[in-house]
Amino acid sequence: QVQLVESGGGLVQAGGSLRLSCAASGRTFSTYAMGWFRQAPGKEREFVAAITWNDNTCYADSMKGRFTISRDNAKNTVYLEIISLKSEDTAVYYCASALGPGYRYCGSFLVAGRYDYWGQGTQVTVSS
Repeated sequence: QVQLVESGGGLVQAGGSLRLSCAASGRTFSTYAMGWFRQAPGKEREFVAAITWNDNTCYADSMKGRFTISRDNAKNTVYLEIISLKSEDTAVYYCASALGPGYRYCGSFLVAGRYDYWGQGTQVTVSS
């Protein structure tokens, strides 16, 4: 069992920046990849970014340039940095973990169904 807790969301003006955190606990030794997804009201949950155990990273095309995923193994934490926030970034952001074994490249972790554990989400609201 893995527990994930997101933090760092909030209300930010357009053009601002946020750094979201996802702290993992429990039996994390078998985690192969971590990902970030977001879901806006009335829309499907969409992939944002993923990072594998060997630091291979993937981003949704629409996220490239403004989103950066990283991790701190010592703290068992994954981060998502967002810059130049836009109103369309308003959503609940979820972190998720995928169990191994798996393919070494994060291209295998672009869909929500690939992940086994999910955090409760953190709300990001961008105002104009």
